[in-house]
Amino acid sequence: MLLSGLDDPDDAALWKLDDSRALVMTTDFFTPIVDDPYDYGQIAAANSLSDIYAMGGTPFIALNIAAFPPQLPHETASEILRGGGIMARQAGVVIAGGHTIQDQEPKYGLVVLGFAENAHLLTKGRMNPGDVVFLSKPIGSGIITSAIKADLVNEKDVNSVVKWMKKLNDRVSKLAINHGARSATDITGFSLLGHGWEMAAASKIGMKLFFDKIPFYPKTEVLSKAWAFPGGAFDNLLYYGQHIVFNQSIEQEKQLLLADPQTSGGLLFAIPKERAGECEADAIKKNIPIWRIGEAIEEMIIKII
Repeated sequence: MLLSGLDDPDDAALWKLDDSRALVMTTDFFTPIVDDPYDYGQIAAANSLSDIYAMGGTPFIALNIAAFPPQLPHETASEILRGGGIMARQAGVVIAGGHTIQDQEPKYGLVVLGFAENAHLLTKGRMNPGDVVFLSKPIGSGIITSAIKADLVNEKDVNSVVKWMKKLNDRVSKLAINHGARSATDITGFSLLGHGWEMAAASKIGMKLFFDKIPFYPKTEVLSKAWAFPGGAFDNLLYYGQHIVFNQSIEQEKQLLLADPQTSGGLLFAIPKERAGECEADAIKKNIPIWRIGEAIEEMIIKII
């Protein structure tokens, strides 16, 4: 039985296998956002796997999907696939084949299947007023990776973001489930604002986010003041802005940072208020980075204060 599919705003499709388990299915791919093909392969694979973790699942098998220009050096294509394979192995996932076509621009990603326990599914629509909202990765990968093309960032800035984008969301997904989370999503192209609104709208409530509690990558503030945003940030703010109320002290460039499209971003998840403290303590004990950035509210709007 299909539990989640085209009619739902969730990150992956869910198929109920029996009373205890569900099959989780997803796919994602994109063009290169960094220069190194091995890093690109790892980031694309981590991004594809993330939807499984956002649903509370554990991936187990995947297929490569790729498009390579005919003039692309064989070594470059091999490094992309090697990066994806290494990331899949890190996640305990078997890549069992795939499909490649020719195209003018490289594209790479995965089709991924996973299992999830029905009792511990994470969906966007089960957040409750009073829940504490956490985020597991900094914001700003879109503006940083766009700045690479304009030569506005140095190697240290890029490496810091690449390290985070290659970080799997497996441990934080289990952390959230262990402390009572029922609602989550991963932050990707629609930005923190967009994916936050999807989660709020599906739950028929809202969020209050504290701007000074939201983590950002180094250099994002400098780049935002230079208005070095990718086009997607403007699109996201325009599209989701009708659902957002910003405090007057938050300048437009800071608003656009929250609309910055992310690649392989962190999990946004909600923990019952009475369990939020133990979740933070457990995260510290297990060295899992999380930030308490807000709370769920009854009014169906996102307030940034």
